[in-house]
Amino acid sequence: MSTRLPLATAGQVRRAIGGYLRSRRALAVSTVLLAALASLSGLVAPWAIGLIVDAVLRGTTTAEIVELVVLVAGAGVLSAVLTAISAALVARIGQRVLARMREDTVGTALRLPANELEESGRGDLLSRVGDDVAVISEVITALLAPWVGAALTVGLTMVGLFALDPWLAVAGLTAIPVYGFAIRWYLPRAAERYAAERAAFGDRAEALVSSLEGLPTVHAYGAEDQHVARITESSEQARAISKSVLWFATAWGKWMNIAELVGLTAIIGVGFALVSTEAATVGAVTAAALYFHRLFNPLGLIIMSFDEIQSAFASLQRIVGVIVTEVPAVDPAPRPNGSVTASGITHRYGADPVVRDVSVALAPGETVALVGASGAGKSTLAVILAGLTDPSAGTVHVGGEPVSRFRADGSVVLVSQEAHVFAGPLAEDLRLARADATDAEIEKALATVGADWVSALPSGLRTVVGELGHALSAEQAAQVALARALLADPVVLLLDEATAEAGSRDASRLEDGAAAVLAGRTGLVVAHRLRQASTADRILVMDAGEIVESGTHAELLAADGHYARLWRAWRGE
Repeated sequence: MSTRLPLATAGQVRRAIGGYLRSRRALAVSTVLLAALASLSGLVAPWAIGLIVDAVLRGTTTAEIVELVVLVAGAGVLSAVLTAISAALVARIGQRVLARMREDTVGTALRLPANELEESGRGDLLSRVGDDVAVISEVITALLAPWVGAALTVGLTMVGLFALDPWLAVAGLTAIPVYGFAIRWYLPRAAERYAAERAAFGDRAEALVSSLEGLPTVHAYGAEDQHVARITESSEQARAISKSVLWFATAWGKWMNIAELVGLTAIIGVGFALVSTEAATVGAVTAAALYFHRLFNPLGLIIMSFDEIQSAFASLQRIVGVIVTEVPAVDPAPRPNGSVTASGITHRYGADPVVRDVSVALAPGETVALVGASGAGKSTLAVILAGLTDPSAGTVHVGGEPVSRFRADGSVVLVSQEAHVFAGPLAEDLRLARADATDAEIEKALATVGADWVSALPSGLRTVVGELGHALSAEQAAQVALARALLADPVVLLLDEATAEAGSRDASRLEDGAAAVLAGRTGLVVAHRLRQASTADRILVMDAGEIVESGTHAELLAADGHYARLWRAWRGE
């Protein structure tokens, strides 16, 4: 099972949310003040109704009753208006904070070491910026504003109860232990259930993503049933956990009614005693009962929405867990001279090593081919030499400096077999390598790698390519990747079977383009076709994770070892 990305602690979540809110301090303070005024306006009606009761009992005029009724109606209208405005502001703040969190999550993920993301699985990250953001967005849209209003209403209503009569307030507080017992029983058990639910959603996303991305391979090996079974199993597990969470949340709802009964009964009982001793008026007891009754809905909302809040908090822990992940600091280094030295490289996926104690050295400007049977560890070694994955053991230096210092400055570039074309104008796709590249420089780079098809595109460099745009062939996508590498102008260029996707008809043209990009640079070519290896300055042969041969094409053929056998097989001899 993959190692998931970290979860944030409750303190980290609070600090992160606090930091986002501080950047919008004025709007946040205004929103809270409006929500507090809305809750205060809601306290007027019960108090005024209590005055009406006392006025009727002692005998009063119609005018006084009308005035109190108008006061109740006016306070109700004011409360409704303020509640609507504050709710809109709460939703606005929440959505802005969520948008910023989504951006920070993706931004942090893009800066994390590639091996950390690979070990956690793409589904984990996708579910955090997808499913988890959707959960929080739903809570912000449907619950955040009512929840804030409910919390303020509960607090201010209790203040109103104490101001009305401390004994009546104490009577109302008898419901608190019941609420407290219910929440104390619920929360510890709910947290682990919701965390498990979010994790199950991540596993389901990983099963879906890996199956869909590997669809050609799945079809090629007739493995559809196995992948469908895996998706079905992860979906059933997610459904089972969600179902148990739902039953758990509804099973304790009865405690709400019990708490309401206890509190209201206590207020009426104490109120009867106070009225009997003339320590309080009937109107005051009526107002107290209405105040407590006014707590039913906000308390009910707070208590009954704890399942959504817990789920949203679990999602926040997952999102903030990515945001607060420490990205290794990299001190900038001067442009290296192009030498590459790897010492004692060993790398494992799980318990099995795929690269075993490999040491290689590339001289500045030298082109070295890396060949071997499928599964020999060639791609893993290339990724390690490019600094995209930290080895389990060993070191890699470029120009005498750790390769990690060149991860972001373009000095070391890896072009893989899976050439990705980003959705958007072709020119912008290429500017990912160098943002200030001019159209003329882009056209020159494309011409260097033999991409003469660009002029035939509907809008030339402005043509939208990639998903939902103009589809590029495997050869064209590979040429775009090579042109991108040329624009980046690296000192060290690693080509991991970058020409392997082309058909035999296009292979020589792609290989010529790759040779043009390699000219004048230190290069490592993971060669799918041995034609590339035969023209390299030196050839390294890997087998079972180890370098078993090294030399020129002629030397290795004369040695009649691994490389000679690969060459004869490739030539069909």
